[in-house]
Amino acid sequence: MTACDDYGSFTNDRSAVLTFSGDTVRFDTLLTTVPSSTRTLVVYNRGDKGLRISSVRLEGGAASPFRVNVDGQDLTRTADNAATDFEVCRRDSIVVRAEVTLAVRNQDAPFEVKDALLFTLESGVQHRVPLVVVGQDAYFLNAKTITVDTTFTVKRPIVVYDSLVVSETATLTMEAGTQLLFHEGAGLMVRGRLLVNGTVEQPVVLRGDRTDHIFDYLPYDRLPARWEGVTIAATSYDNELHYLDLHSGSYGIVCDSSDVSRIKLTVDGCRLHNLGGDGLSIRHCQATVQNTEVSNTLGHCVTLLGGAATFVHCTLVQFYALSGACGHALYIGNRDGDTYIPLYNGSFVNCVITGYADDVVQGTWVDGEDNVAHYSFHHCFMATELPADDASFVDCVYDDPESELRHEKNFTLIDAHAFIYDFTPIEGSGVCSMADADYSASLPTDRLGRSRIADGAPDAGCYELVKP
Repeated sequence: MTACDDYGSFTNDRSAVLTFSGDTVRFDTLLTTVPSSTRTLVVYNRGDKGLRISSVRLEGGAASPFRVNVDGQDLTRTADNAATDFEVCRRDSIVVRAEVTLAVRNQDAPFEVKDALLFTLESGVQHRVPLVVVGQDAYFLNAKTITVDTTFTVKRPIVVYDSLVVSETATLTMEAGTQLLFHEGAGLMVRGRLLVNGTVEQPVVLRGDRTDHIFDYLPYDRLPARWEGVTIAATSYDNELHYLDLHSGSYGIVCDSSDVSRIKLTVDGCRLHNLGGDGLSIRHCQATVQNTEVSNTLGHCVTLLGGAATFVHCTLVQFYALSGACGHALYIGNRDGDTYIPLYNGSFVNCVITGYADDVVQGTWVDGEDNVAHYSFHHCFMATELPADDASFVDCVYDDPESELRHEKNFTLIDAHAFIYDFTPIEGSGVCSMADADYSASLPTDRLGRSRIADGAPDAGCYELVKP
């Protein structure tokens, strides 16, 4: 029986070749000095005879930044990044694993690095599999405290380890295009002042530092809780955030209690998205939020407990995909636990407040206190039962769960598999043409720079449907 078994027979026929699980080993964009995740390449022999591989080597030789292991043999153990004598039996395979670490180039622009794996068969046939990675130099900050006025610019990403603290004596300014990439557990604490000067074309980005994918279709950057978030301390006032894209944190922005007579936070044209806690938490302080999306949070999208806050043309939507036990789109009240916190003003104008649930607006109130007259909803599209004869609700539209266009069906794209969302309303949605035009005149363009007043019928929320 052994004599009749050709499993161990090999061929030098040049028509017998290897095949590969991919024609290129491609890595995600990689920060210099930071090791990549591992890429896997499977090498197949689909023929009826075994194949011997005389050598596998990196084309770049000793100078290659790639590290490759072939069927358990580490190529970097040799001076020329090569190994010899592999066998692939008929209808069998071997596994190749590759990693790369790029050296600093001291340049601002991203750069591409290429090499190739060369497989030479005993027959003389050679296979070439390219290795490709895009590198990016970055600045690295570790437990950094800013004590003097400082400006971050767009030149390179800034990677933050441990924490970044703005002391009470300092103002941190982030110019358009600035990217801060926070390592796991790192966050931004503002005790002084934070100025974000992003634009529609070049927002300032705060995100996690992982640039690779968890699955082919899903980068880590779309997952929540990859870093901490932004805390604005009690000592901090006059913070202005213009066109900030903050995502993938354990929370978004938390404002500590402070003097309500002073403006603590202005948020304009921002996106706080896909977060593992509250998106925007305002406790007993004064804030203005306009043209802003706060979406998809494990906690509440917006928590407003006490203080004074105005929201105009905001989209507060709770379509968090990773848990059914997530918070509400809006949580508002004058009580935090057993503590009474006076709510002087909670004003929502031309806003979209909805989500998967039929009621996404909740709150806690201290009976007998000033808990009714100090909040208002004006021309809002809301997934909550609108109370009858309540002067606090003016010309609001109920996101009726029985309607054909309801909840997620009001919007252009909700892809809960790949975590891709576009909250622009679709034609026919109750969001369309319902905003108060007088308020819209003060915000003539939406968060993406599209005119919301050109047709004379502005939509609620921060996104305007532009008809062809």
